[in-house]
Amino acid sequence: MTDALAYFSAKLAHETDASDVYAAQKAGEDFVLVDVRSDEAWAQGRISGAVHLRRQEIAERAPAELDARIPVVVYCWSPGCNAGTKAAIEFARLGFSVKEMIGGYEYWVREGQPTENDEGSLPRTFDAQVMVVRAPTGA
Repeated sequence: MTDALAYFSAKLAHETDASDVYAAQKAGEDFVLVDVRSDEAWAQGRISGAVHLRRQEIAERAPAELDARIPVVVYCWSPGCNAGTKAAIEFARLGFSVKEMIGGYEYWVREGQPTENDEGSLPRTFDAQVMVVRAPTGA
């Protein structure tokens, strides 16, 4: 039988979520956020501050473009997409410290975190299905 403490500790050692990634960005923590989706998905919208490295290109590009001493957080579309997991495997094979952002781009957007495309910042919306949404205060 799996020891629950060991299982959940190992799980959190290798995954994070949108809220924790946003908090880490705001705190200035040293990591690279990598969008592993297609070129079309990247162009449509991405997490502000992310870099684009399609999953299929990681083995070739990551060693030349990223510092293996800096932790990597990968994301794809949503909980229904396993490209983030596949990308995390590729980064691990290359010796990177890597975590997968569970929920992917979908949950980042639903939590109202900053996104952008080639034209600039995209509108922020907050989804009451995944977070507490409060009315704006002050005017």
